[in-house]
Order: sequence, then structure tokens, then C-alpha cells
Amino acid sequence: MREVKVKDIVIGPGRPLALIAGPCVIESEEMVLKTAEEIKEIAKRLDMPFIFKSSYSKANRLSIKSFTGPGLEEGLRVLAKVKKELDIPLLTDVHCYTEVETVAQVVDVIQIPALLCRQTKLLLQAARSGLPLNIKKGQFMAPQDMGYIAKKAETAENGQILLTERGTFFGYGNLVVDMRSLVIMGKLGYPVVFDGTHSVQLPGGGKGESSGQREFVPLLLRAAVAVGCQAIYLEVHPQPEEALSDSATQWHLKELERLLVEVKELERIRRRWSEIL
Repeated sequence: MREVKVKDIVIGPGRPLALIAGPCVIESEEMVLKTAEEIKEIAKRLDMPFIFKSSYSKANRLSIKSFTGPGLEEGLRVLAKVKKELDIPLLTDVHCYTEVETVAQVVDVIQIPALLCRQTKLLLQAARSGLPLNIKKGQFMAPQDMGYIAKKAETAENGQILLTERGTFFGYGNLVVDMRSLVIMGKLGYPVVFDGTHSVQLPGGGKGESSGQREFVPLLLRAAVAVGCQAIYLEVHPQPEEALSDSATQWHLKELERLLVEVKELERIRRRWSEIL
């Protein structure tokens, strides 16, 4: 398995478990800065490499009434301020190929949303930026087929690729996580990320918006770390019940450190047994 470098962070086999975390979408400059700063301090205490994540636009919403974010210009202004003031690497998702060049001037990782992972023009434009890519596995995709998606990006001479598991469609309005997916995608040769918050979504289960089962985030996260992944991904909010997007699944900022302590301990045990076996 290859390694992916994001600024001073290296994600890959044998490297420390990395954390990708932040609010689903930028709601205000103040909230984003405060949340990023608190997560940074938690990650520092736990000695976890940290990449901050938030979105300037959420294009894949079910209802026209859904909050979609501040937009490209204002969103990138806020993210640039986070980067300057807190000196942390940034990840954001891009939904349109025409925005890639502008986004690449601010962030350190470009994320391809799950529902758009097969969009060739978007994928190639993102790969041509030269930045690492986090490609989320589509809810409709078999894990082994993500190899074709990654190879597509590599035709643009960019092998810095992360693959993220975020659940698979399981009947109407539900997702299931097949933990075998982490192993299968790992065998494709790319570091694997587990998305602990989108994996507990109930798509369309909230009368025009996605609902979810936040209580299962710790359970799935523990399982994924025990199976083996190179990074974990969590949407985190200071008041998730009042969040303007994904309010049913974002993890509470005040509960983040406790959860990460458990995850770190599981990672230590998994590494120990891997060495023995």
C-alpha cells in the first residue's frame, strides 16, 4: 500500500491513525474557527495527525429548502482564514469541475463526493490539480470497483489517493457498512479512510432531508479501526442538534476527545496483534 502525504502528515500503513474532522458545512466564520481550534487542541493532546474538513457548498441535497452553505467565494475565504490562523491542512469537497482550480489554491486535499465518484470530468480535473484526492466510495459501488475509479484519477498522473468507506445502500432509506470493504479497498493499494458519521445516515429519512442514527457512530468507528484503516473521518459540530446540515449524524464536539481516546487504544491493540500475527 502506498502512502499519501498531506503537508507534513503522511497517511499509510504503519503511520499514525489520522483524523479528518470538522463541521459538515460552513455555517459561520466564528463557528468554523472555534470548532477547528478545539479539534486541533484535542488532536494535539492525543498526538493524532489532523486535517480540518468543512464544505463551502453541499450540492447533493434532497430538498430545495435544504441549507447548502455560503458558496464558493465566501466559503473559501473562511477556509483560508482557518488555514492562516491555525496552520492546519484543509480538505473540502468539490461538486463541479469548473471550481477545482479555484479551490486548489486554498485547500490541501480535494474530496470527491460519494454520489459523484464516477464523474470522469470532475475526477480528472481534481487529479490534475496535483493535490491529494479523497475519493468517497459511492453508496452504489462495490469496494473492488473503486480500483477503476482510482486508476481513472491516475491517468492524470496523480497517485496521491485516499479511498473512503461511507456505507452502502441497504433498502430504502438505509445504509449498511460492510467491514470487508476496508480490507478489499486496502488491497487495491490505497490508504483507506472510514467515515463514521455519513455511515449512520438514513438517506431521505427526515421528510425532505437525511436523518440518521448518531448513537451508532462509536460502534462503527471502533469496528473500522479494529479491522484496520489508515484514517478516520468525522463530521463534528459544537451543537449538532441545531446544525443546518446533517444534524442527525454529526458528532458532538464536547464528546470528541473521549471517542478518540477509545479509538487510539483500539488502534494500539490492533497494531500489537498485527505484529504478533
